[in-house]
Amino acid sequence: MANEKQFKLKTVFVGTRGVREYRESIAAWVTRDDVVLEIGCEKGTTTAIIARHCKEVLGTDVSLECVQRARRIYPHIEFAVLDAYDVLNAVAFKKAFTKVYIDVSGLSGYRSLLDLIALLNMYATVLEPKAIIVKSGALKHFAEHCRAWHSVPVAHTPAEGDVDAQSPVSNL
Repeated sequence: MANEKQFKLKTVFVGTRGVREYRESIAAWVTRDDVVLEIGCEKGTTTAIIARHCKEVLGTDVSLECVQRARRIYPHIEFAVLDAYDVLNAVAFKKAFTKVYIDVSGLSGYRSLLDLIALLNMYATVLEPKAIIVKSGALKHFAEHCRAWHSVPVAHTPAEGDVDAQSPVSNL
């Protein structure tokens, strides 16, 4: 059964393909007022780029080894261990994240698309950021081929043989 709150989300989801697009999106999506959570920081390179554009950034990774390496390379940036699927630990950071960047290995293929959508909805529902930017070629491709349906009020009941007023054919 659907959670009523999930359909009232104001979070924008942005799909990028590859590291280049993921990093290019920073200049367009991150502002000086943002508090950003990056999930899957690995060495911290993208986190450091984000840091140049925002008020505050927290880079996280499931691997303690990655977090320790990122701290050595970028000692002026905050890093912490976080399992992407443990949104309650993200809440425990007690930060009002306005943007979330996600680069998690294993979430780029089509087989993991449902897991990724569930993860995005979970973060959007719990943290309520303005935007979540994710590196996933599968999500980007899927989103590029989606259209949201909007019902049109029907003024009359279609007679037999009439074209259904609620299913117009668009010129794609």
